[in-house]
Amino acid sequence: MSAFVPGDATRVAPLARGPLERLRFAVKDLIDVAGVRTGGGNPDWLAAQTPAREHASCVWALLRAGAALEGKTITDELAYSLEGANHHYGTPLNPRWPHALPGGSSSGSASAVAAGTVDFALGTDTGGSVRVPASFCGLYGMRPTHGAIALDGLVPFAPSLDTVGWFARSADLLATVGDVLLPADSASSSLTLRRVDEAFACRARHEVDDAARLEALARSFGAHDSVPIFDRIPAIDWLACYQAVQAADIDAALGAWIRAAKPRFGPSIAPRFAHIDEYDRERTPHWRALRETLATQLDARLQDSVLVMPTTPCALLAKDADADTLARFYDDALTLNAIASLGGLPQITLPFADERDRPLALSLIGARGTDRALLRLAQTLSLSHGEIASI
Repeated sequence: MSAFVPGDATRVAPLARGPLERLRFAVKDLIDVAGVRTGGGNPDWLAAQTPAREHASCVWALLRAGAALEGKTITDELAYSLEGANHHYGTPLNPRWPHALPGGSSSGSASAVAAGTVDFALGTDTGGSVRVPASFCGLYGMRPTHGAIALDGLVPFAPSLDTVGWFARSADLLATVGDVLLPADSASSSLTLRRVDEAFACRARHEVDDAARLEALARSFGAHDSVPIFDRIPAIDWLACYQAVQAADIDAALGAWIRAAKPRFGPSIAPRFAHIDEYDRERTPHWRALRETLATQLDARLQDSVLVMPTTPCALLAKDADADTLARFYDDALTLNAIASLGGLPQITLPFADERDRPLALSLIGARGTDRALLRLAQTLSLSHGEIASI
């Protein structure tokens, strides 16, 4: 299946010369491009839109840095998925592992980069929508510090968690795009790498051999020590907090339109949006307060650490994965992803080659505002460890 939205290709020439000159990029169809309707992966949302009056600021920045826009990519409906399947427009190809899902919701952007159709691509990441497809498609992926890149010109999903992220096939290009999009770092934390052993244990529940190999790779980076994350507040509460904050945000951002328009969602997406009418609104202040507690806890533990952990609980999801497999994946993936999402932290996905021809990925999570330092660390690791590979 194509990575790009149906219809005429959306192409925009560069606006200046710069560090991204001669490079081509794509944009997830949640991000505005002037003169084009932003479809959000849903035909009823598309029908309700008018052409965008201007580019989102992240698109402007890339065009002014010399890059050429080559198209808009398919997204899971209004970003509510980690799978990469779209009932209306199809499932973008996972180029190296065509039997498997590409991961969502920035599925089309990941597919286009993995196929070599473009050099890099913009996605959005709320609960893993860049991190998961980067892992599944064997790419470098960046979720920046929350608020580091402006969210103007984006379809809102859960704004207190939403970020603009991007994919590339090399750590160098990932960093070059970051140099264009990111503000200067705040005071940088020391780059002492520490494992999140709870995350490796989570991976072992799905794939024990992969967990062992990923832990060995983390140690080879210098992550000899571990730091606990779920010791004071258990993982199940992190997941519940993420889900509650996301539900409240979705309700505020999209609930009125959904109730009025009654859009046609695909069969896997419709129940998720229906849930926004069922969550306990009276408990929202509790969950938002807990989020602040968790973020403060993370800030303290990241003062002198970069966290190293598996990006996803499994290497791949088959296209025909059953409901139980998907449910286990979602619970564990969202729990792992909640660390950066609830903390507003930058996270980079590093891909690895596997002699069994399976994608593996480790993540680096840094303190808020250390995005550039994290990108430089990813470059250093990619040079010093032959296992890291653009697949």
